[in-house]
Amino acid sequence: MMKRLLTATLGLAALTMSSAFAQDLTDVRFTLGWVTQGSDAAFFVAKDKGYFEDEGLNVIIDQGEGSGATVTRIMGGAYDAGFGDINAIIQNAADRPDQVPVMVYMMWNQPPFAVVTKKSSGISAIEDFEGRVLGGAQGTPTTRLLPVFARTNGLDIDAIEISNMAPNLQEPMLIRDEIDGALVFNITSYFNLLNNRQDPENDFDWWLFGDYGMDLYSNGMMVSQDMIENNPEAVAGLVRAVNKASIEIGLDQDMAMEAVMNFDNLVNEEIERMRLNFAYERLMASEEAAEIGLGDVDDERLARAIDIVVEGYDLSSTPETSDVFSREFLPAREERELVYQAQ
Repeated sequence: MMKRLLTATLGLAALTMSSAFAQDLTDVRFTLGWVTQGSDAAFFVAKDKGYFEDEGLNVIIDQGEGSGATVTRIMGGAYDAGFGDINAIIQNAADRPDQVPVMVYMMWNQPPFAVVTKKSSGISAIEDFEGRVLGGAQGTPTTRLLPVFARTNGLDIDAIEISNMAPNLQEPMLIRDEIDGALVFNITSYFNLLNNRQDPENDFDWWLFGDYGMDLYSNGMMVSQDMIENNPEAVAGLVRAVNKASIEIGLDQDMAMEAVMNFDNLVNEEIERMRLNFAYERLMASEEAAEIGLGDVDDERLARAIDIVVEGYDLSSTPETSDVFSREFLPAREERELVYQAQ
């Protein structure tokens, strides 16, 4: 009887301590940029391996509605942090610099914005866009910034016909030759083509904005200004946890995909593993990241990127780089050394 009583008492004490510890965790409402994807693995790894909890955080992760919508979701107060597009921050910072979230950890330092064409289309240079029809989803950065792309590269934008369409129609219409090219995010369109039983590597050409003077940044982790002001320790902990996971994934995609499947076992594991590797190989493991470390930006490049977005969206003012990005919470440079080896 005494032994059973002692066991019960110890169990109750452990449960009480566990509950007390859980109550001490700071809740962080986090939105992804879209539905569950392999490229989101760092957030799932940080949660699965207890990195958030080690920082005193209870991170609640929800699926998103688009990487631009991450900004408005945070501005609306529904979320504290999320994964989204820095260019959407720039757009909103022009009018509401006191409300817009701030990027605190840049992940996709190479822009995914691209024009994709069939190799059989006869388009062998960007000059061949003139006289052709390009299909774009209205309001997306690739579509909105095409006039800046044209001006930067000496193309006649009036000679390029833009056909506005829903994003889910771009690849099917391209495959059926109903448009000559599609204005896309490569990390999305590449896998849409795969899902349409196409060979995106051998049968299509990818005209990347970043290769033609459009030196933009893209997706990373952003947080609300309220979180920065009122709980900077939580922001620093969030960045440390995601950075630790991001660096580990570079050498262990098996572990990363296990975390993805733990979060959402309905995703196509083969496709999402390819998307994870695509993100690391083509959007993250760059010369710039090797120089300044994952998570950081080059201030001069960011200033140029802001100017491009201001022109493309005809913004009323030009935000400062400090309105858009903060490196205040980044771990030391040696902790952000990305080594990527595909498995």
